[in-house]
This record gives sequence, C-alpha cells and structure tokens, in this order.
Amino acid sequence: MKTKNTESALFEIASTQGGYFTAFQAMNAGLSNMNHLYHVRAGNWIREWRGIYRLVRFPLQEDAQYSLWGVWSMNRKGIPQGVYSHETALSLFELSDVQPEKLHMTVPRGYRRHSEIPKVLHLHHSIIEPFEYEERNGYRVTKPSRTIVDLVRAMTVSPEFIKQAVEQAIDKGYLTHAQFRALKEMKRVGPRLKEIVGDDR
Repeated sequence: MKTKNTESALFEIASTQGGYFTAFQAMNAGLSNMNHLYHVRAGNWIREWRGIYRLVRFPLQEDAQYSLWGVWSMNRKGIPQGVYSHETALSLFELSDVQPEKLHMTVPRGYRRHSEIPKVLHLHHSIIEPFEYEERNGYRVTKPSRTIVDLVRAMTVSPEFIKQAVEQAIDKGYLTHAQFRALKEMKRVGPRLKEIVGDDR
C-alpha cells in the first residue's frame, strides 16, 4: 500500500541517486513488489532496467546515465559495488580529450550478476579503497590519482592522453605534486609514468 510516508521514503532514497531506485529499495520503503507494474502504468515510475526504476517527477540530471548504472551495480544493502574508472573517470573529471565508447566501471573481484551486463558498460575487476574514489549522485568515481594508476597499468589509451590527464589534474588541483611524486615511485607504474610524462614536473 502506498502512503505519504512510503512515498516520502522512496523519494528520499531516489533523490540521492539521480531519481533512480531499485525494486528492493522500493520494497524497503514500504511498497509491495506486487504494485510496481501499477506505478509504471500509472505514470509514476519509468522502468529503466530490470529491477531499476526512476521517479517521473524527479528532474532528469545531466549525469543521469552514470547514476543509472551506479544504481545497477548496487548490492541489496543499496551500496554501489561499481566505481567509474579509467577513461570514464577522466571524462567525469574533465581531464584530457579522450572520449570512451563505453562506460568503464571497476567492480570487486568475484562480482557476479544474475542478469546480463549492459552493453554500455566495460567492467574491470579490482579492489578500490574508499579513499581512492568520491561519492556523487548515486555513483562513485575514482579520484585522478587512482585513475592515472589504472590507465598506466592498462595502457589502453594513448600515452598522450595520460600525459594530458596528469598535466590537467595538477593544473586543476586534483593531483598535488606530492601525490605525483608518489605515483612516480610506485612499482609497475612509476617507470612507465616517467617515460610518458617526463621527470621534470
């Protein structure tokens, strides 16, 4: 049964996630899963993906697609398991001119989904610590320092884009000189990073 309390609870959840929410979150807010189809047909919700909905009355945000797939990656506790990374993280921080064809997301090792992986996503598997990402509108994105590490290790983009990203991250204050020096001392990262960027910054 839908009440003002359940409606408010659902809106509170969705408002921190770009208007999106999972079927499980709707149930936790007090809405029976038997009524989900009704809310879609009544024009209250839009079904965006299997088990994911968006409130019609919630304004669509500029970063809506990131919120959608961030919610898709959530576990049953409503905690995102995926973190946007690699080229997508560069794009979200507006570092370099790289334009990824897919959304790059890093998920924990052993991450499994019972449904198909959306074709728009390219999944990487690794551990990302809380201090290595920032929380946004229902999704997470790796900070520039971790993003650079991932890109140098993967080398899936041109070195010129990595160099541009480093320079812009430093210029915009996302990456301190101390952090950059630390990156240059990292195993498997430092030597290659020095080749790409040079050792004069």
